[in-house]
Amino acid sequence: MSLFSFVKDAGAKLWDTLSGNEAKAAESLKEHVAKVGLGNPNIQLQVEGDKVVASGEVASQEEKEKILLALGNVAGIGQVEDNITVAQTATAAPVAAARFVTVKSGDTLSSIAKAEYGDANAYMKIFEANKPMLGDPNKIYPGQVLRIPQ
Repeated sequence: MSLFSFVKDAGAKLWDTLSGNEAKAAESLKEHVAKVGLGNPNIQLQVEGDKVVASGEVASQEEKEKILLALGNVAGIGQVEDNITVAQTATAAPVAAARFVTVKSGDTLSSIAKAEYGDANAYMKIFEANKPMLGDPNKIYPGQVLRIPQ
């Protein structure tokens, strides 16, 4: 189990208030995961205040990380508890977990790439790692959490 923190006031706005609507919020979050292009993964969600508890099994480490980011980059969500497991396959080598970076005011994918990789031109690596949540490399916002692959 891991607990990831997010900026509660940043991200996609799915509801007006969470208070008292936790069951409906869990369903809205599952729909959000599907809408951002991650399909309908075998996950279960439980909303507890501003925290989402995610459990279930997914096919890859990358899919797991993208689901966690899709859940956390929603206004009103401050934490995501990760209880998701990755299916083990006989032929697949273990994949190292990516790092996560929170976008600050003034950041661009190029500036983040420069800080993380030493090369501003590596911004497409970050953009590709965050698809389908990102549709345009120029559209990131402060408080958004991004995957930074190895």
